Amino acid sequence: MSNLLPTLSINAPPFVGPSPTSPAAAVAAQSTKDQKMASAEQLVLDLCDPELRESALLDLSKEIVSIYPALSPPTLTPGASNRVCNALALLQCVASHSETRILFLNAHIPLYLYPFLNTTSKTRPFEYLRLTSLGVIGALVKVDDPEVISFLLQTEIIPLCLRTMEMGSELSKTVATFIVQKILLDDVGLRYICATAERFFAVGTVLANMVVLLAEQPSTRLLKHIIRCYLRLSENPRACEALQNCIPEMLKDGTFNNCLRDDVATRRWLQQLLHNISGGSLVSTLQPTGFEHMLGS
Repeated sequence: MSNLLPTLSINAPPFVGPSPTSPAAAVAAQSTKDQKMASAEQLVLDLCDPELRESALLDLSKEIVSIYPALSPPTLTPGASNRVCNALALLQCVASHSETRILFLNAHIPLYLYPFLNTTSKTRPFEYLRLTSLGVIGALVKVDDPEVISFLLQTEIIPLCLRTMEMGSELSKTVATFIVQKILLDDVGLRYICATAERFFAVGTVLANMVVLLAEQPSTRLLKHIIRCYLRLSENPRACEALQNCIPEMLKDGTFNNCLRDDVATRRWLQQLLHNISGGSLVSTLQPTGFEHMLGS
């Protein structure tokens, strides 16, 4: 194989490329751009062809895995982040399509994205990577497929979403909260999160912390998903009793009245949530929850 490698003279002068402002540089840059565009277009076409789809997914996975070394320590460049985000955008199409969604899960492709959600850097390249990765998972849960929820519950998606809900940008927090909401709206997902005090407390603590931050920097779209999560939790008897002691006071005292003034649906969700945890007959007849030691009651 060594005879295939080019022979370089040790005294050869260093290669000097064209000036960035020269016509040659402009032509070279345009040529590279055209090649990348053609490559991306070909991948799209290959993904549409059942005979070529597997090879195309392999190429995409190689692109994704190639930047793992740049995650820790965080050395990810904007260019590398952009390339992977483009690959993830194609994967989102595969994840949302009815004919490829289950194959996408069977290949465990979502697991390739989890290292991106496990990062803590708040720089723009990492934030874009987190947001685009969440978009792929969001496309999966949006279809309300029980098989999707079953798959995700066997992975670390909930702790990873909670991490983003704590430290991501407002948009990343919104998508991560939406994913948790969709998991909770599934009966299996609700039972899973409410099965132990630790799981309930982990989700409840992050939701409560987000509410406190939103009192200072309101976001109607994020608050909407938080309230929907709380409302769904209140539909589980054990969680409903526990929420009486740990739901943020700001959701009760009108702090967000102005924020929700034009959002009728979310105002109704909040009213229903407060009704559910108000200590009516439903709550008073519940058996001990097992959450008390976590909530200090």
